[in-house]
Amino acid sequence: MTENGARYDDGRVACDDEAVTIRWYYPWGAKRVPYGRIRAATPFDLSPVRGAWRIWGSGDFVHWYNLDPARPGKARGIELDVGGRIRPCITPDDVEAVQRILDARRAA
Repeated sequence: MTENGARYDDGRVACDDEAVTIRWYYPWGAKRVPYGRIRAATPFDLSPVRGAWRIWGSGDFVHWYNLDPARPGKARGIELDVGGRIRPCITPDDVEAVQRILDARRAA
């Protein structure tokens, strides 16, 4: 665990004991998603059709990407099913670490 209580924090995505925080999700700030609201966390490969060039927002009004200028250089992301029509898609620097945290916290 880091000094600020986070289990993971790369500046865009943070996981603490209670929730995942997606920074720059909205133009005015972050979205905090309690682990109990996450129905599924599915890793996916980024491609030109699936988010690789999506810096922020949505191209299909279902998948929403937070602001991440480094996304074009990344290979994988995680889609969060939070029970609504919109599914947040995150591209943490360490996808495997965040996936392990999400799986462990959802199982707890």
